[in-house]
Amino acid sequence: MLPTKENRERPRLAEGGQRRVIIEGASPEVDGGRYPAKRIVGDTVRAAVDLISDGHDALAGRVLFRHVGAEEWRSASLAPLGNDRWAASFVVDRLGVWELTFEAWIDAFNTWRSGTRKKEKAGQDIAVELLVGAALLEDAARRVKGAEAAVAALLEDAARKARDATRPNVDRLLAATGELVVRAMDGAPDLARSTRYDRVLRLTVDPELARFSAWYELFPRSCGEAGQHGTFADVEKRLPYVAAMGFDILYVPPIHPIGKSFRKGPNNTLTAGREDVGSPWAIGAASGGHKAVHEQLGTLADFDRLVATAKGLDLAIALDIAFQVSPDHPYVKEHPDWFVQRPDGTIQYAENPPKKYQDVYPFDFECEDWQGLWLELYDVFAFWIEHGVRVFRVDNPHTKALRFWEWCIGELKARHPDVLFLAEAFTRPKLMYALAKGGFSQSYTYFTWRSTKAELETYLREITAAPVNEFYRPSFWPNTPDILPEHLQHGGPPMFLLRLALAATLSSNYGMYGPAFELMEHVPRPGSEEYLDNEKFQLRTWNLDDPRSLRDVITLVNRARRANPALQQTERITFHATDNDALLAYSKATDDHGNVVLVVANLDPAHAHGGWIDLDLAELGIRPGESFQVHDLFADARLLWSGARNYVSLDPKVFPVSLFVVRRKVRSEHDFEYFL
Repeated sequence: MLPTKENRERPRLAEGGQRRVIIEGASPEVDGGRYPAKRIVGDTVRAAVDLISDGHDALAGRVLFRHVGAEEWRSASLAPLGNDRWAASFVVDRLGVWELTFEAWIDAFNTWRSGTRKKEKAGQDIAVELLVGAALLEDAARRVKGAEAAVAALLEDAARKARDATRPNVDRLLAATGELVVRAMDGAPDLARSTRYDRVLRLTVDPELARFSAWYELFPRSCGEAGQHGTFADVEKRLPYVAAMGFDILYVPPIHPIGKSFRKGPNNTLTAGREDVGSPWAIGAASGGHKAVHEQLGTLADFDRLVATAKGLDLAIALDIAFQVSPDHPYVKEHPDWFVQRPDGTIQYAENPPKKYQDVYPFDFECEDWQGLWLELYDVFAFWIEHGVRVFRVDNPHTKALRFWEWCIGELKARHPDVLFLAEAFTRPKLMYALAKGGFSQSYTYFTWRSTKAELETYLREITAAPVNEFYRPSFWPNTPDILPEHLQHGGPPMFLLRLALAATLSSNYGMYGPAFELMEHVPRPGSEEYLDNEKFQLRTWNLDDPRSLRDVITLVNRARRANPALQQTERITFHATDNDALLAYSKATDDHGNVVLVVANLDPAHAHGGWIDLDLAELGIRPGESFQVHDLFADARLLWSGARNYVSLDPKVFPVSLFVVRRKVRSEHDFEYFL
């Protein structure tokens, strides 16, 4: 039997068929809202979206936002940008997680107002249209009557005048479309057929230190006098030295007891002598594990005093969290199921072929008691947070479960939104990005190995472009205890100066492993990118008063960073063309161009180079043909430039980088010129 109108199956109608606006292209949005975007407390968040509808009716919309836990949504009206793109801004004034979403609707009143004005201007009769407008005004008055009596009265009066046939139509239209009336109608939209975006997006709002920070790493055990094992008290004495150079964060490797089983000797040799101190990353001994301190460093009370003293100098203590254990760690006996058991009855030690770490056992994140493991590792962070630590550098997070980090960091930041996490992960880009999406506040990067002009420009464009810049905060390190890159081995003092200046100005977050960096330690273990006599395996004594030290230059660089807001962010960077590939030129600017810096670097540490820089004047806030001054903060020299094309010469034996503050020429009310 052929189907008929009476017996054929009818399709189910979609819900919300009267909602005509489609919402697409929301920003900030990371992976369709799966992960939060990142901001700093006090930031103005620019939320944007595409609003699409059939026909030519006027649209309206708003962004809805709130701090998680707040009952009521706040809102900001969307404004059109063109091509169906709309945007609004709001300020995140509190640490923690924020939510936002969008709502849009057909704006019946402004559609009516625009159409009726066109008809009136064309000389057409608008009597019926005025009755339509009066009805819209009356509906709005009813919507607000209980909450806003004065607004309701204004709209009711406008409706009466629009209905008054004794008045000229033009007066009736003016009464219904006056400025106060339009403003009141915009504030009383009819949301019965509005479209709400189908996702609630999130923002993680961090302290300013997450976006702008300078890190200094040292080994506490190497702070002792005359080669003696250092203590927390010795580190306290070192704090003024670090603070005076302008650093924000003092990062220390693991401070826990070190295992003796399979302890490594100097330069990672397999046999350790009785006095060899071992690697701080081989965590755990009979005296304790991740919640204990090495007995030669001091006590927990000594550590607490160190944290308090550092805070008084505006220094944060960052603690290294390495989720791995030595064979002597209490976890090995108490929870052997947390580790991979090999067929011969031994526990699998850590490997990164051809490297072997016989003194370290990794956790098994696929073990049956994964819940117990997760809770204990969470508690390690919680323990040190209770002791005043608010910044953590996490060792090799890419070798631990991604879902663990998302859960652990999320739970910790829900309780302590001021806590920050740096991911020490030199691995595949998408894995590094996954860690950042999962909650890490900052991330190590490939800067350490990017050295040519093309490499640096390509890499910076990659990590500062959307959507990466919504979740990934790069931290640039010229060296680490694990990495002495080849260019520092052979480039001499000019290369150290170059990499310092690049790290500190390309990224708003940067760090260094000292005193190896300021004392220009550059001798590698043969055939490697590792330091000879590596501090990871032995005590070192550093002469901080060495006249070759770069401490004064480091102080100058950090002072320039603090004095110039343009250097306190990474995303707004522009590369400028040069006619010499040995010269790298880039600028940074605040949104209002109130502060603009231009960096020109000679990437060749052995030879002087000069060349023409073709500046993008608009990015510098300079009008075509306008003269301007550039003040080199490193050389304390001022130059007067005009136009886009200017010549720069740099001798690396003098200084390989110019850091220019761009100053525009302005005319005062007293009719003389000066530079702003």
